[in-house]
Amino acid sequence: MNDNPRPLKSQPLSRRRLLQAGSVGALGLNLPTLLQADQKSAFSGSSGSGAKSCIFIHQYGGLSQLDSWDMKPSAPHEIRGPYSPIPTATPGLQVCELMPRLAQMSDRYAVIRSMTHTESIHDRANSMLLAGKATPLSDDPSFGAIVTKLRPATASIPPYIWLQKFGGGSAPPDHTYLTGGNLGMAYAPMLIGERHDDNPASADFRVQAFETNSGVTMKRLEDRWKLSQQMQQLAATGRTHEFESLNLYQQQSFDLLHSDDAKKAFQIEREDPALRDQYGRNPLGQNLLFARRLIEAGVRLVNVVAWTGLKSDEEFVSLETWDMHGNADVGIFENGWNGLPFALPRTDQAVASLLDDLHTRGLLDSTLVVLIGEFGRTPTISKGAKRIGRDHWPQCYSAMIAGAGIQGGAVYGESDSRAAYVKTNPVTLEDFTATLFAAMDINPASGISADGFTVRASSGRPIQALL
Repeated sequence: MNDNPRPLKSQPLSRRRLLQAGSVGALGLNLPTLLQADQKSAFSGSSGSGAKSCIFIHQYGGLSQLDSWDMKPSAPHEIRGPYSPIPTATPGLQVCELMPRLAQMSDRYAVIRSMTHTESIHDRANSMLLAGKATPLSDDPSFGAIVTKLRPATASIPPYIWLQKFGGGSAPPDHTYLTGGNLGMAYAPMLIGERHDDNPASADFRVQAFETNSGVTMKRLEDRWKLSQQMQQLAATGRTHEFESLNLYQQQSFDLLHSDDAKKAFQIEREDPALRDQYGRNPLGQNLLFARRLIEAGVRLVNVVAWTGLKSDEEFVSLETWDMHGNADVGIFENGWNGLPFALPRTDQAVASLLDDLHTRGLLDSTLVVLIGEFGRTPTISKGAKRIGRDHWPQCYSAMIAGAGIQGGAVYGESDSRAAYVKTNPVTLEDFTATLFAAMDINPASGISADGFTVRASSGRPIQALL
């Protein structure tokens, strides 16, 4: 780094230079504080528009493997439940009858039936899933933050976006997914959807990221930038790693305000109403369509909480759609917001529409789609506080991954006769996350610490059979 920078007066002022210093708040920009930035990767082969993207869908609460991807029709009724398996496009693969559209396109995704860990508490398990580790540290960056660092986007749009904030008592701490962890805030996601009704399924939905504070002109922005630059030349921390991270965030913030293409990507109302109907006019359906628009515009990674909404006569309780204990006055097999007959068909419609839409647009080969919860559900059906349900079960559960070169029609791993324990090919969170990195053409052993080698993106081993 140059220890003798040119005097301030000799530096040309441009949009990119304008946000090279000072806080966004001081400059008067009204962007969410969790917007993060682009940077040039330190690894070869990671730049350019050819890099892959990811839509990561969280089945927050934990989907029952026995009622979706790993049915056991020969088991006793108190284990197998009321639903029947149906054939898919893949010989020998059956899924729940509540997922007919996904069954028809099984050649586009892979199912893992041997996910496993030992944590049955929601917030801890969610933190583990986000970090891709069985024992994450409090400041470990999430998968999304690491992807953003190693595969920065090039468009004038946030490279990492989170749709629908976790809500309810099962949520992991905000710092585990709404910051960049020890990588810095430059790798935090832009959050859209802080409330349950703040999503594209709401009639009054709008993204406020493109608004500036009233009365803040370009002249005022320039004046504040000059003053901030002068102050930082006197500051001992003016050129630290943290300062550089902040610069990335500020640069992206400013570019976003001046990018018409970015603004259009956030305007889901531009979509054909028929396509919006195809995805489903509910929070998950519209958020997945929104995610496709963002990926198409150049966003590298979009996380989506798979909240499927409410029935017209229901009041909001939480976003924990898949935590189906029967504790929320809706049984796991009842047609309500916290029941499979309501949530799983909506998910089938939305995810199948996403895969079909990505395929039609030629984006599926370059877009990894992940569908997973923090754990599964108990093999035995039990009486919850109010209704019938299944409790938490991390020892064996399922996940679906698609796109980005993932082997379609594949089934990896096997559970026992009750889907209670892994029988063959156990998949840890480390191996699962390493597989996602590999699918995105990221070496899981890539260094992410300041020295470039002490901390790796993942300690897991990719599942080669799925790549």
